[in-house]
Amino acid sequence: MSSTFSRRNFLTAVSMLAAGSALSSPLHFGMGNKKLRVVLTGTGVRGTSFWGRRLVDEYPDIMEFVGLCDINPGRLAYAKEYMGVDCPTFTNFEEMINTVKPDLVIVTTKDSTHHQFIVKGLDMGCDVLTEKPLTTDEDKCQDILDAERRSNRNLIVGFNYRWSPYMTKIKELLHKKEVGKVTSVDFHWYLNTYHGASYFRRWHGLRQAGGTLWVHKATHHFDLLNWWIDSDPVEVTAYGALEHYGSNGPFRGDKCRTCDHKKECKFYWDITKDKRSMDLYVKNEEYDGYIRDNCLFRHDINIYDKMSAQIKYANDVIVNYSLTTYSPFEGWRIAFNGMDGRIEAWQDIPWMENESLDQAALHAAEMSQNDNKNMVYNPLVLHKTWEKHQMIQVGYERGGHGGGDSRLQDKIFKDPSAPDPLKHAAGVRDGAMSCLIGIAARKSIESGEPVKIAELTDLQPRSVRL
Repeated sequence: MSSTFSRRNFLTAVSMLAAGSALSSPLHFGMGNKKLRVVLTGTGVRGTSFWGRRLVDEYPDIMEFVGLCDINPGRLAYAKEYMGVDCPTFTNFEEMINTVKPDLVIVTTKDSTHHQFIVKGLDMGCDVLTEKPLTTDEDKCQDILDAERRSNRNLIVGFNYRWSPYMTKIKELLHKKEVGKVTSVDFHWYLNTYHGASYFRRWHGLRQAGGTLWVHKATHHFDLLNWWIDSDPVEVTAYGALEHYGSNGPFRGDKCRTCDHKKECKFYWDITKDKRSMDLYVKNEEYDGYIRDNCLFRHDINIYDKMSAQIKYANDVIVNYSLTTYSPFEGWRIAFNGMDGRIEAWQDIPWMENESLDQAALHAAEMSQNDNKNMVYNPLVLHKTWEKHQMIQVGYERGGHGGGDSRLQDKIFKDPSAPDPLKHAAGVRDGAMSCLIGIAARKSIESGEPVKIAELTDLQPRSVRL
């Protein structure tokens, strides 16, 4: 792509994605052939890889990093080298914005601080792109909504799962009403004892940091549901408990590296064999005290490890959802019941697939940002009432969240004006509605009562998403 229109096109894409729709013509910012000026705040693994080095490698003619920010100066130094950029680094966000005057702020900090940098970025005249989840409670969510409205700037949320060809095929079938009006959905997600346990080692195990996995992890799943069903949630009833990790463990230590129970703990993780984690986290513990290989049986863990919810939508669809964090395998299953049939879909259910990768390798393959074009194929079942069922094979890449990562970024950077008939583009309302389901679920568990989405912020649920 010529750099002549690169900056203009990117800003068009931000506006377009924030609105959740495609524009027929680009907006004009009068900046000629200048590259988009981007800053990154939060230099953890996701920030430095997917929203860091991959952008540097894939879109050098369109954008450039002009600043990196983190509270940890050691991670900042590592990030600069790992990403291969030559830009100033900052430990103060406002100083960075005032000094380098970016066009776009990318937020990949701890979930509970997303709102700080989103609001400040918008108020200081920047467009903002944030990792999921949008935020962790309803007050912060309202602050973000207010900031976007008053700033006249744009905010988009990086929902990558929508863009996977497998997820897209489900949306296509529903959009075509292949099973008629959808009436109910059963959606179950299983995190294994490798990936699921990892959340309890990290800051995600503290609800004050990540809002529980109802918000941090399930926001992906709720966004998919909202997109597939094409309606807004109105009420959530949920149950949850912490029964496996945290204080439930038979023993505990300071961290895996120094634990006295290495031989008897099946969850022992040797971080010293992971060079990236050593370089990014262990070597920089002295600056902020963050321990990446924390004990997942430590007493201060206060999130849920089993979760179940019933979600009612404005179009009368009822969803039964569950999330398990200590499954022997990692995968998911979903079924859409319609007036004229049923769709069943799944991924990574071991006995339903010929899969040779172990559970740790499966997660590593999914998270990989290498552009591996080797396709894998998964079936889904379309069963129309009174007819024989159809097995539909869908091809997708294993890496980058089922091929969703690269498609999301290519849409933003390479072809922002392309038609979007299935509404892949996600804006602030999408980000809010997905995290509000998780927030409502958490509040439902705490209160023992159903929680209405409309009571959390000033967003009113719509029967049909715009």
